[in-house]
Amino acid sequence: MNAPAPPLALLAELTHRCPLQCPYCSNPLELVRASEELATEDWLRVLNEAAELGCMQAHFSGGEPTARRDLETLVAGASQAGLYLNLITSGVLLDAARIDALAKAGLEHIQLSFQDTDVASADHIGGYAGGHAKKLDIAKQIRAAGIPLTANFVVHRRNIDRVPAMLELGVALGASRIEIANVQYYGWALANRAALMPTREQLDEATKIVEQKRETLKGVAIIDFVVTDYYARRPKSCMGGWGRQFINITPTGKVLPCHAAESIAGLSFDNVRNRSLGDIWRNSTSFNRFRGTEWMKEPCRSCDRAELDWGGCRCQAFAVTGDAAEADPACSLSAAHDNLLASAVTDSQSEQTAFIYRRIGGAIHALRDDVPAARSNIQDPADARLRGE
Repeated sequence: MNAPAPPLALLAELTHRCPLQCPYCSNPLELVRASEELATEDWLRVLNEAAELGCMQAHFSGGEPTARRDLETLVAGASQAGLYLNLITSGVLLDAARIDALAKAGLEHIQLSFQDTDVASADHIGGYAGGHAKKLDIAKQIRAAGIPLTANFVVHRRNIDRVPAMLELGVALGASRIEIANVQYYGWALANRAALMPTREQLDEATKIVEQKRETLKGVAIIDFVVTDYYARRPKSCMGGWGRQFINITPTGKVLPCHAAESIAGLSFDNVRNRSLGDIWRNSTSFNRFRGTEWMKEPCRSCDRAELDWGGCRCQAFAVTGDAAEADPACSLSAAHDNLLASAVTDSQSEQTAFIYRRIGGAIHALRDDVPAARSNIQDPADARLRGE
């Protein structure tokens, strides 16, 4: 196999700490505590190694990356290394002073997440009272600081009917990019699938609205639309292909081809504490396992889309079939496609409404769906777990 081209982007998952408890979070079910996180000097070394490898972008994520007190230091270090810098945040721990400090350190873009446009629903989904109002204020502060903004709306059965309002809100907030992202069923989302899966009719209506708005908002905002794999006929090019464009580093320093890769049993992943990022990218067993097309079975091996979608999602293939080398069940040519579609239909008709909330130290179950952000589920930003204590 030829040496791989340099990666385009690094996703730096700085921490699993987060004041929100979203039931669709892509973080693994086993969340790590602050004491296990990479130290500042380790992250600075890795960011420089990423730049030396040829990486062009660094995206700071989590959990909630602003829970790290050294975020400004990391941004400054990455900026000095020549990386384009984006912050993926819930926004609720930010204020105007910190936004200004991050901008001065070299931050170039912020992606701000929203749970809904309805206040009660948004706070209930995130398990954080007052979260939506805080986000609206922070969006204004971001634009006032002159930082470009992406408004990210994660959609599912409970809020997908408000896609028109989401697009309107994104425009009103001055977002240059609006992302309507259907939940992808990994991590906590998989545990909550029966409470989140939209109907096919809901998805089709949302798709129609997005296509219409792409025309009317042309020149105002770019609209990205991420479809639920369970209703697809062809798989997406997951992460641009395994080990082709993307590196994910977990809070503990594990290096992954995608943020859900640890869900594949039998694969082990190298750690930047023990091995350079460049060596892992080029030579590690985990990155080379599904890189390119040589690993493919039929029907992928002879498919004319093999070098377009690169076999789709390995994590989904493993989750549904038990074999990560099988065709992505999102593809209609997969033997497991009908089962995947059937599970989507079944879940979309489920009467399950309670969420299993994501939280370090144990999952929290919402016992009642009619109580927005029940007090027992709300995480306080002063919580010692967020401060790393």
